[in-house]
Amino acid sequence: MGKNIGVYICSGCEIGNCINTEKTCQVAMEEFNLSHAKVHSALCSVEGYNFILTDIEEHKLKAVLIAACSPRVKTEVFDFPDNILLERVNLREQVAWCFEYGEDMQMAADDYLRMGIVKLKNTTVSEPYIAENINSEILVVGGGISGLSSAIEGAKAGYKIHLVEKENTLGGKLNTLYKQYPSRAPFNTLTDPVLKNKLDEVTSLENITVYTSTTIEKISGQPGSFDVKLLNGKTQNLKVGAVVAAMGWEPYDANKLGHLGYGKSPNVITNEEFEKMVKENPGLSLPPNILFIQCAGSRDKNHLPYCSSYCCCTSLKQAKYIRELSPDSSVFIVYKDIRTPGLGEEFYKEVQKDDQVFFTKGVINEVLTENEKLRVNVGKTLQDEDISLQVDMIILATGMQPAGTEELNLTYRLGKGLPELKYNFSDSHFICFPYETRRTGIYAAGSVRAPMDIAACTEDASGAMFKAIQCIEAAKRGEAVHPRSGDKSYPDLFMDRCTDCKRCTEECPFGTYDETEQGTPLLNINRCRRCGICLGSCPERVINFSNFSINSVSAMIKAVEIPDEFEEKPRILVFVCENDAYPAMDMAGTKRLKYSPYVRIIPVRCLGSINKVWISDALSCGYDGILQIGCKPGENYQCHFIHGSELTETRGINIQETLQSMMLEPERIRTEFVEITDYFKIPEIINNYVETIERIGPNPFKGM
Repeated sequence: MGKNIGVYICSGCEIGNCINTEKTCQVAMEEFNLSHAKVHSALCSVEGYNFILTDIEEHKLKAVLIAACSPRVKTEVFDFPDNILLERVNLREQVAWCFEYGEDMQMAADDYLRMGIVKLKNTTVSEPYIAENINSEILVVGGGISGLSSAIEGAKAGYKIHLVEKENTLGGKLNTLYKQYPSRAPFNTLTDPVLKNKLDEVTSLENITVYTSTTIEKISGQPGSFDVKLLNGKTQNLKVGAVVAAMGWEPYDANKLGHLGYGKSPNVITNEEFEKMVKENPGLSLPPNILFIQCAGSRDKNHLPYCSSYCCCTSLKQAKYIRELSPDSSVFIVYKDIRTPGLGEEFYKEVQKDDQVFFTKGVINEVLTENEKLRVNVGKTLQDEDISLQVDMIILATGMQPAGTEELNLTYRLGKGLPELKYNFSDSHFICFPYETRRTGIYAAGSVRAPMDIAACTEDASGAMFKAIQCIEAAKRGEAVHPRSGDKSYPDLFMDRCTDCKRCTEECPFGTYDETEQGTPLLNINRCRRCGICLGSCPERVINFSNFSINSVSAMIKAVEIPDEFEEKPRILVFVCENDAYPAMDMAGTKRLKYSPYVRIIPVRCLGSINKVWISDALSCGYDGILQIGCKPGENYQCHFIHGSELTETRGINIQETLQSMMLEPERIRTEFVEITDYFKIPEIINNYVETIERIGPNPFKGM
């Protein structure tokens, strides 16, 4: 295959001013005996593209290496036929723009070319896996506002929708509403619930089939081919391509709010109970003084630590109920903060105009029952004075909790429902891909995913449905969904060496693998996000991808020329995740931030995809240190593959054992985490680590 590789080096964008591109070209021709290695002043120009395309056609090239700008840019330019392997070597952002001019820069450029060539030699064209009989129908679970909206959007897009509701009627919490607060002008007028319009729309769309009083016995399979078994007095089997989970929410248990008077007086009720009271009693008689307590059990470390987002506007809406039903009544609202995002602020301003609605910021110190009256002591007010209010009724603005997704009854080895965040909301990549759960092809919508009101649920439902459609269409093309959208590679398992250790089935964040009773992994390709975590987990090197394998990365590691200990030029291998660390390094280069030229960078799909054999290979080859830089884990950020970065820390114990067995210092391996915007930290991270390695001294395996 070597003679069918074309190598093209760009001298534009200052590359030719910093690097002797002709010399680098000689590396390809002399060390690898490649006859098609050329330099061009602007490979991204029309002339440059045609320059390469002509060679592909005339010399029947099977692979093309472009040494120029970052592979993250100009992707629309360097678009060659699918049967042509393409590798891009980053000589601009990560060599010419980030190193000081000199021989070390030239050595880096030559090394990166070597790494790119050997990677091509160990890579094959990705042939997509396209399952037979991909199904385009979509299951929507839950008939509330999110489920109804999602079903309508999917049907309008031309897809067959199966809408399943466990109750005997559609509507969910919408059935309990008397009125809705306004989302458009005039903001002083409450609106009728949207339920009737939604139901009329569902009925009018022929490609929506509704199943009420129906539960799910099980869901198995994978995107494009989910098998669903329904129970509604009889068993019914469906085949669908994707699932939207819209199970909705439940109110926080007010029985836990005895300190606010609930359960101690019949005149202390919840916002949901008050809504029902008004809806079922149109001529309701109300007492003269009514108090709303906001964040009742919300934003409280002892109850719900988060804001439920809908409570403030709901209390404002119910305050208007009171003023309309009982014009002589006064309303008091005690709040921690009034949170009415977006157009809700206009509604808040309208309610404030009512002289009989009184607002005060404060903390409830005590609720006392005095005969038939209630006394509420409030502290930490805006005037920093305690106040006492005597009222006839208290309405607790309780928050929302997700209903849970166990009723999906998934037959995944990792559980029946969708994995959840610490507040029990369905897990997603909350920064970049909010609808994506850890179960590919199953998308959470509405308040099962995050606290939200009706308007937000409606919008959220559309997003989840469109992601479900996107997933089905990707399955038809044999492509992955986020974050490696369009990737046609997939895990290839050499089962003859598998020891049934279960590492891949346990560590895959997405439930890609089922397993036999013996623990043998069973691959569901369309569930795979192509993160490579299973590749990194496998001690027997059983798992590989066509364009990302144990051999391809090992070859790149070994292709670097390692100076001997007397040259005092350490070599440090840097694994960077492609989602945050690699872009951050590119941005550092774009900003012309300088760092040590002693590093050699290998992008990986995720830090969790790093196999221990690469660590051993690098140390055995004489690298003086190994630096791993990946997505920042934690509450306020998230690895794009959920827990790949965290796995790196867990696996660090095994790596330390490797170092110990080789009698090497533990400091020779370091892991750092960055956000995508942390480009300014890159030079400090690298240079500090280089200083550490120089202090420790050269790897004793160097030159062996």
